[in-house]
Amino acid sequence: MPTLTELPHWTIRTSGDEVTFVPVTARVRTGGGLALHEDDVPGFAKALGEVMKLPAYWHARARSTSREPVWSAPRHDEGFVRVAGPCRPEADRPGRSFTFALADVRELRVRIAAYLEGLPAR
Repeated sequence: MPTLTELPHWTIRTSGDEVTFVPVTARVRTGGGLALHEDDVPGFAKALGEVMKLPAYWHARARSTSREPVWSAPRHDEGFVRVAGPCRPEADRPGRSFTFALADVRELRVRIAAYLEGLPAR
């Protein structure tokens, strides 16, 4: 059953074994992965954590057979934080929303958290 979660900067939809993020105010670029404006990364990390609370996430993880890493380490690039991985833009909202497998959420959250941990305090 599809679920919908709304946060201040993100709307999150799950359907089947996939999750779609729709930025409300976040600035996102897709193509060969994901690029989030550096100011939007902490909110995205929170959104990933919210997805991990959903039963759909745990069901998808239980069904997943792949445990190979799919996301690269985040890197800073001209005001954006880029992560290569299996992210694809939604056909009906190119450049605004993106989808990937629910089973890949944890790995991305770990990589984003490690990136944020390594940043100097503001």
